[in-house]
Amino acid sequence: MRTVYRGELTVAHGRFHVDSRREPRGPIPSEACAGQTNGLCGAAVPGCLFLCTGLSSGRVALTVEVHGAAPPLEDRWEDVVEASFRPLTASTAVLPCDHGALCELALPPAHHRVRYCGRGMDGGAEAAFATAPGAGPVGQYLLQFWPAPPSADRVVRQTSRSAARRHDYARALEAPLSGRRTERELAEIRSWGGRLPSRRVREAGADARGLVPLDRDLLDAVDAACPATQRGLARWAARRAFTAAGLDGVDWIASALTALDRGEPLPAPFDDPRRTWDRFFTDDRTALTAPDPPGGDQGAPLCRALALPALRAAADPDPLRAALGALFAAAVAHGTAYPALFAEARRCFPDLGADPSPGA
Repeated sequence: MRTVYRGELTVAHGRFHVDSRREPRGPIPSEACAGQTNGLCGAAVPGCLFLCTGLSSGRVALTVEVHGAAPPLEDRWEDVVEASFRPLTASTAVLPCDHGALCELALPPAHHRVRYCGRGMDGGAEAAFATAPGAGPVGQYLLQFWPAPPSADRVVRQTSRSAARRHDYARALEAPLSGRRTERELAEIRSWGGRLPSRRVREAGADARGLVPLDRDLLDAVDAACPATQRGLARWAARRAFTAAGLDGVDWIASALTALDRGEPLPAPFDDPRRTWDRFFTDDRTALTAPDPPGGDQGAPLCRALALPALRAAADPDPLRAALGALFAAAVAHGTAYPALFAEARRCFPDLGADPSPGA
């Protein structure tokens, strides 16, 4: 047995990766975990591994080992998964998110089995961000490699809620298509920007599809986020839509936004779509003939109308549908300024990942 690394690892967005492709960025969750049973160790992209931690941002304890044969599994590990991995080159490194190599594994380009073990994942999820000066690592992880023929990934042990949620996410993803694809399958893939999202996203409706040409990576990031992040994003996006429209101070809208933040049912008139629109068009403060808000532009009347769907979308009982619907409505309300909205969303919700656009 060879211990390659034992120490701390800085994580961002709850992930790090192992890569032999010599590419600067690791795989995205929907690609790495497509067709898998487990969502902690994504191995669907050749030559690399996508690894999840319970902690979103901060430091975790990590040990990396290389064995000659399958090592025994210790009882102290709460969550354990396994997958097959074959390096594409002789240079395989453990890479923190968007940072230089943590350590080199020196694995030959041959088939290996990888076991990924975690302990304290729910503690990391509850901590969310552990960046205070002097704070110790949150959660412990073990990564083991040994030569073995390829076989399907599997969940060896599941204890934490965080791991269960990620496994559910992976199982909802479409398995990579093999062989010759039908024209219908190809059209479906093209309609989603070149890669299929999870089944839940595909069932979410037009709002999810509306985000595809705007920011396909953000769509995947929202899907991979935890329900609490999705719910928070929905509420945030709804408020941003009304702020952009200059309507967040209107009393009957402000009371609805407050109810949304508290997780309460939306008050009248938002309990009835027809009454909502009637109130909107008859209130002198919200109607399309109302004066533009301070700093507004010629698109302000339309912006006011387009903000309204964000509130009802954010109140959807399903956190994913709520997040996608409210975010799309807010993007439409912002018009051509939607990239700034998405950049702000990534800053406010680090679980969504960094902005992939050049210079971000």
